[in-house]
Amino acid sequence: MAEYKKKLDKRSDKWNYGGSEWKLSRSKLELFMDCPLCFYVDNKLGVGRPPGFPFNLNSAVDILLKKEFDIHRAAKSTHPLMKAYGLDAIPFANDDMDIWRETFKGIEVFHEKSGLIVKGAVDDLWINPKGELIVVDYKSTSKETKISLDAEWQDGYKRQMEIYQWLLRRKGFKVSDTGYFVYANGLRDRKAFDGKLEFEVTLIPYTGKDTWVEKAILEAKKCLDNPTAPEPAKDCEYCAYRRLSRDVQAKLKPAKIEPKAEKAEKISEKKLKVKSVKNEPDHNKTESLF
Repeated sequence: MAEYKKKLDKRSDKWNYGGSEWKLSRSKLELFMDCPLCFYVDNKLGVGRPPGFPFNLNSAVDILLKKEFDIHRAAKSTHPLMKAYGLDAIPFANDDMDIWRETFKGIEVFHEKSGLIVKGAVDDLWINPKGELIVVDYKSTSKETKISLDAEWQDGYKRQMEIYQWLLRRKGFKVSDTGYFVYANGLRDRKAFDGKLEFEVTLIPYTGKDTWVEKAILEAKKCLDNPTAPEPAKDCEYCAYRRLSRDVQAKLKPAKIEPKAEKAEKISEKKLKVKSVKNEPDHNKTESLF
């Protein structure tokens, strides 16, 4: 909980827009697409949305998938999943692969029109016989229905892949329009847990269109350069909560805060009064003696 609270504290200015460490990451650009006001408050004012607790099981799946595909990367061989789906490709080998996959580093490019460094960390890259890089993203869940990309909230997944495609093209690589989601679905129909989870892994193709990225970067910069905060997205739950919370608190009567000196004086007076009451004789008892 202490670590969770630490993440809510206002960050150092060097990590905000204009600071020496600030860069436009894939997740920041996605935040701008989701709600311009949350993006502005986060990147210009240094107060981000409350972070969610980490999905450790999902992270474990990601790590193991990377290890698995790295075996085939070293051997320059096709993974069984690729064979099962008739995909002619192998994991892409590059000296910078570990950097490109590291969360706080990733693939970085300088965007000349905005003057911003844009970055994003991929899960994996494959390469086909044409020499085209294939962007691959690992996802994991547990559901009884068929795995797909049809839900509205999964549009963010699609934009994620398109940003990676855009970054790689700016790095000078030939990139396939078609990327893949390696989707691991935890099975619930087993008789018992027995200390293990079993997954069904599905390979879902997605044809990306990164034409929106350029415009989004320029609009994000324009937003940050504006001294006036933008309007929130109509469906932003975070902004709705902030607004409702502010309105409710405004109706509350503020607690009276006494100056420390005045408060200490009142406490001293109270102690003296209690002491004098204790020393005062009980007339009901003394009168009976005379």
